[in-house]
Amino acid sequence: MTATTTPRATEDMPPETRSGVRPVRITGPRVARLVDRLVTADDTRRAVLTGAFWNDVERLGTPLVEELAGDPDHRAVTFLWRGHRTTRQVLLFANRLVDRDDLAGSLLEHVPGTDVWHLGLRLRADHRGSYRMAADISPKQPPTDPARLQPRLRSLLAHAAPDPLNPRSMPTRWLPVASSVYALPHAPAQPWAQRRGRVPAGRVERHPVATEALGGERDTWIYLPPGYDRGGASPLPVVVLCDGDMWFGRLGFGDTLDALIADGTLPPLAVLSPDAVDRHARWRELGGHDEFVEFLAGELLPWAAGRWPLATDPRRTLVAGQSLGAVTALHAARLMPERFGKVLAQSPSLWWRPGLPHEVPRPPVEGVPWLVRRCAESGARPLTVHIDVGLHEGAMVDQTRALYDALRSAGHTVTRAEFNGGHDYACWHGALADGLVRLLGAEPH
Repeated sequence: MTATTTPRATEDMPPETRSGVRPVRITGPRVARLVDRLVTADDTRRAVLTGAFWNDVERLGTPLVEELAGDPDHRAVTFLWRGHRTTRQVLLFANRLVDRDDLAGSLLEHVPGTDVWHLGLRLRADHRGSYRMAADISPKQPPTDPARLQPRLRSLLAHAAPDPLNPRSMPTRWLPVASSVYALPHAPAQPWAQRRGRVPAGRVERHPVATEALGGERDTWIYLPPGYDRGGASPLPVVVLCDGDMWFGRLGFGDTLDALIADGTLPPLAVLSPDAVDRHARWRELGGHDEFVEFLAGELLPWAAGRWPLATDPRRTLVAGQSLGAVTALHAARLMPERFGKVLAQSPSLWWRPGLPHEVPRPPVEGVPWLVRRCAESGARPLTVHIDVGLHEGAMVDQTRALYDALRSAGHTVTRAEFNGGHDYACWHGALADGLVRLLGAEPH
């Protein structure tokens, strides 16, 4: 049995190091200087100072990321909004940095006499995340009663959009608008995340796959490596990846695979990535549902093997997913270790258990999570598993550590990494590439 861990912040670290991950609201240095200079400024001087501030912001981009004196491990991260006379309030909706039960805590502050709205956070310098913003321009003043303000801010979330001052964005799940993204200086590099120059492109196709297990057909994205020729080709390693509509339909994950293969970091491989369809279908099918495992192992893999030469060795077949998809991946390998020998589980939703009412949002876990108990049972065939989780994912961090321990005790080869971020495709994209390299990069071929 082999067991290793790649902690960026773990239970073995001192409490002061772990607590350094938590966001602390502050006023960033650049905004603080502006406020100080405005104290004695007349209207003309105020306009000049404010104009110069926005000129700097346009040059630097948002959010502003500034060093903190005497604190090299953190940065002041300032989110900004340029308002106008009708702006009542501005809400920051940052992945896992927002308390959904107290949205008022994520309202930007207004610098009086200017169009500057700001919210500064002290964040550890390896943080990466995504966010959207929403400005309230309704004719009525916001209520002062917190009980009345909360529903108004919740309704404002429907209008959240990318930061107009930040040119970096990524598609969101189920929404027509993008999210803005940012990465602090020590965040893990994502060298393969974008399309790279003249790197040869693989083939990305979308096929309907007949399925009795799920009923009807399921559109599935197929990735085949650059230069792949069916005739006489060697069997390819296979990755079965949940949520194809996001990874290939929106995020262009084929570009990442092209770069990894061109660098020789990954061997040529095939990816089978079924659509999640919509929120309801995803909830109904992903998690620990045997029917979806039957679709993956009993229908999708044989369908693909009938069209392309694919490896059947479980050591060359990996199943991967995020959130509920990570639970699916772990459940599939637990049920079908003769089919799936490797698992990449990112931010697994270990609150999931059989019999949950439809779409209950993250219910509390009492005792040991259902999947952790199942994984503690020794299987007939050992698996190779890698788990990722974000340090801003609350109870999921400790639950994932318990999962790691359970898999290790059951005799599986398991590794773990913790990134400084949330439940977020901005983090998962790079971590998915890293996980594939970890699990398949040494494939003999």
